[in-house]
Order: sequence, then C-alpha cells, then structure tokens
Amino acid sequence: MSFVIAIDGPAGAGKSTIAKAVSKKLNSIYVDTGAMYRSIALFMIRNNVSKEDTASIAAKCKDADVTINYEGGVQNVILNGENVNGLIRTEEVGNMASVVSAVPEVRAHLLQLQRNLAASTDVVMDGRDIGTTVLPDANLKVYLTASSKVRAKRRYDELTAKGESCDIDIIEKDIIDRDHRDMTREISPLKQADDAILVDSSDMTIEEVENKIIELANAAGK
Repeated sequence: MSFVIAIDGPAGAGKSTIAKAVSKKLNSIYVDTGAMYRSIALFMIRNNVSKEDTASIAAKCKDADVTINYEGGVQNVILNGENVNGLIRTEEVGNMASVVSAVPEVRAHLLQLQRNLAASTDVVMDGRDIGTTVLPDANLKVYLTASSKVRAKRRYDELTAKGESCDIDIIEKDIIDRDHRDMTREISPLKQADDAILVDSSDMTIEEVENKIIELANAAGK
C-alpha cells in the first residue's frame, strides 16, 4: 500500500522545493501538480486563448496531453510529446495557471492522472487542493505557508539571480491577488484541510522545513 503526502499552500510558499527534497529523502515520487497546470497554461498561451475566455479554456484543455516521467531521478513534464520543463516557470505562465486551474474541465482532465500515480506508488504531491480534493485520504497532509512579504522576497531573489529586472512591490501585489483568486474560486478553493498540519516557513530555513515534514511523516507511519 502506498504512503501519500499532500502538501498544500499559497503561491511562493516553497511547496515545490520542499516536496522535491522530502520525496528524495523518503524515496518517494514527487508529483508537481503545479507544473501540470502550468503546462495547460502554456498550451493556452501558445494558442492565444485569453485568460477571460473560460469557455475556450474548457474546450481546448482536452487537446493538451500532460504527462510526467522520470529520467535519472529528474522529473520531466511532457506537453503533447514536448519536454516543457524550461518553459513553464515564467510569471506569464504562472498567472495564466492560476486562471486555468479554476476551470472545472481542466481540473477533471488532470485529476485522474494524479490519483492513479498516488494509488500505485509512494508519492509527495503539492498544490492548492491536494489534501482537500485530489487526495483526501492522504496519510499526511501539510499546509505550508509564509507571509506575502517573505514570499515576494523569495521570488524577487530568484528572478534577480537569473538577471531579470523586477519590482518587489509588484511581485507582492501579484502574490496577494493570486492568493485571493485561489482562496475564493468556486471550484476547490485553497484552504487548509481540517486534518492538515500547519507549517509556517516565514522564519524557517529550507532544511528546517524538510526535517519538520519528514518528522511528521515518520510519526504518521512512513
């Protein structure tokens, strides 16, 4: 029987970084649901679909085949046969992903793949509604968060390290706006599951967060 860890939380909380590290230490498969939604978002951008045109998003998502595979322990996100790892981490794609993830048809399109993975092997899965909707029977649920200022600073540092010019105040406003969209959307809004454990990483190092979640997993029977 598989052991499943669900990590939810707002944008920029460090879910992907932590989930990847924890999955390696626990010898589990990391399922990056955000990357799957970002792939759908990239597909919509490439097809010139507007963020406001949810009817077209709903209709066109069926043409986007998103899969995940692993080579040498590295996750590859495949969109219609193309590895899009290097194309889905832009701000434009991130903002579109927040929109497409609220479209019921998009969620239904990706849900079964996520559940099939969790049923067949030990997984660490992160997203917005993993513990509440995707994997409600997960062995361990974590709600990982941090203040909007901390999250904006992390994103600012990440972008400037890549040589990109950006404004930390605009980044924080985008984060606050995205939080509002994610928490108030009609379908599977972002919220802490009743049985999830809150971990606020605002004043924690990455290693401290990793160790905390591994400790929680061991306590839950991993």
